[in-house]
Amino acid sequence: MEPHTLLMFAAATLSLNLIPGPDVAYVVSSAMRGRLRAGIRAALGLGLGYLVHTAAAVLGLSALILSSAFLFALVKYLGALYLLYLGLMALRNCWRGGSPLTLTQAPVRGLFRQGVVVSVLNPKVAIFFLSFLPQFVSVSSANPAGELMLLGLLFSLLATLSNSLYACLGGLVFGNPAGARYTRLLEGGSGLLLLGLGARIALSRH
Repeated sequence: MEPHTLLMFAAATLSLNLIPGPDVAYVVSSAMRGRLRAGIRAALGLGLGYLVHTAAAVLGLSALILSSAFLFALVKYLGALYLLYLGLMALRNCWRGGSPLTLTQAPVRGLFRQGVVVSVLNPKVAIFFLSFLPQFVSVSSANPAGELMLLGLLFSLLATLSNSLYACLGGLVFGNPAGARYTRLLEGGSGLLLLGLGARIALSRH
């Protein structure tokens, strides 16, 4: 896999994970109720759940590549449409000034285990993995399974670091009026990135 592909993947991953969403809400609410250690535990639990989704996506997509290059290409295009949809939703939230983020009342005990369960049982995470990872892998790659695994591990690492950052910030992000403006900027930037990525895949010959 070429270095510029990894850099583009890392930039897209960080932009996506910095947008406050359900996972961030879970981490921040945990940190606010149980201090920094609780937020870190929640972030690590979510990270382990991402690894489960990585393994499932790699197994499923690798089998798809081996069985049919056409079907894998079809999955890539459907994934691109899904990324375009996410980008439009992010831009809509940025324009309207409304964020889907709602802080939950997370219990202080069992945060790591609960984080794993929340992540593993979230169907949206599974759909996202199946649509996001293939965009950076070529069907003609010499080792598509290895590339998918590398991308999934990198995503899980960066997502966990991003969630841990939110755990450290805690109430500072959402405890002042600047938090809403910060959220809108992140959603707008990520929306443009997703639209660009989806358009790139749709117009690409490979």
